[in-house]
Amino acid sequence: MLRWLCIVLMVAGAGFTAGSLAYSQAVPAAPGGTMFYSPPNPLPNGAPGAVIWSQPLTGVAAMGSAAKNILVTYHSRTLAGNDVAVTGIVAIPPGKAPEGGWPVITWTHGTTGLGAQCAPSRDTENGPEHEYLKIVNTLLDGYVKRGFVVVESDYEGLGTRGVQPFMIGRAVGQNALDIIRAARQLEPAIGKRYIVMGHSQGGHADLFTAAIAPEYAPELTLVADVAMAPGSHAREMIVAMTNSQKVMPMLPYVMYVLNAYAANNPAIDLTRILTPEANAHLPELRRQCMSQTQAAGYWATAIPKDQFQAGADLSAVLKMADENDPSKLKISVPSMVAQGKTDTTVVPEFTEAVVKGLCSGGNTIEFREYAGKDHDGVITASAGDVEPWLAARWKGEATRGNCGK
Repeated sequence: MLRWLCIVLMVAGAGFTAGSLAYSQAVPAAPGGTMFYSPPNPLPNGAPGAVIWSQPLTGVAAMGSAAKNILVTYHSRTLAGNDVAVTGIVAIPPGKAPEGGWPVITWTHGTTGLGAQCAPSRDTENGPEHEYLKIVNTLLDGYVKRGFVVVESDYEGLGTRGVQPFMIGRAVGQNALDIIRAARQLEPAIGKRYIVMGHSQGGHADLFTAAIAPEYAPELTLVADVAMAPGSHAREMIVAMTNSQKVMPMLPYVMYVLNAYAANNPAIDLTRILTPEANAHLPELRRQCMSQTQAAGYWATAIPKDQFQAGADLSAVLKMADENDPSKLKISVPSMVAQGKTDTTVVPEFTEAVVKGLCSGGNTIEFREYAGKDHDGVITASAGDVEPWLAARWKGEATRGNCGK
């Protein structure tokens, strides 16, 4: 079943040459080391996707099968429409591009944390999120090997200054689309057709990316999207945390959501929602990666209910949660949703409800569940189904999905 790309990627006298790995436009020299992640302040003017600077990427974040791995800083837009610098990875396969240009996968990554070191492009062999990112890298490297350009946004505020718009679908969707634009500036042999694929937080981002794509990036052509264990039900989780009197691993995720909402909505003031003690420990949360936060420190043992002020007005928070509910989206292309049945991070019942909502909205959904697979396990478990399904979509074969079955 891996042969489909040999058909899809056949070169038929295309106008792309062996020199396709040369950058198409000159960009400013990037500073070395971690200073790469400190973009100019103020930012130079730039359209969404315009490259600010770039440099070769090496180390464990690079994809081994790529002819070139590029670390890029590019212009994107915040939820409010303001210019923002975002970083990410571009992996270009070996050989010549096919007619129409290399196909693209834009990967929307799962939760790694809020600290700068948690950005996927900054992963190291001993990094706190390396075990998760290694699973993802293996999956994506396989697609590079088969002839896809893979791009992966770190997301606004992760790795760079600012606040990550955690579970704010439009904001991260714009980041995921703008990195395709940036990649095409760096490499003119990259085509316009692309697939969105993501996991967990990135599964939520994936669905929103697909939904906003026709309006936000009309010059590109979305073919399909794949959401693995997509995050959802922020409203229910927030309400649950205000009532829970036992330690819950989900609490840091809810704090991530509140942190993001407050940064993007002036009607949300965390000093009026969280207790003084909880607010005092938010900087700890913002410095760490998720595995660190869940392993030790204040948030690892905090009682959820005790973090909220009694009678706090959550109306603006819950309204924003509703606005970021993926079950209400309209997606113009077929979508596959994959879910592990033993997932305790994104529980199957939540994903089943999302699929039901998407199906009720007239979307074409292929839903697959995997017995005995947990949150990260679904990434590898679903690969054998995802690939042939994407192959059929890429060739233009119609599908009705399996809504109602």
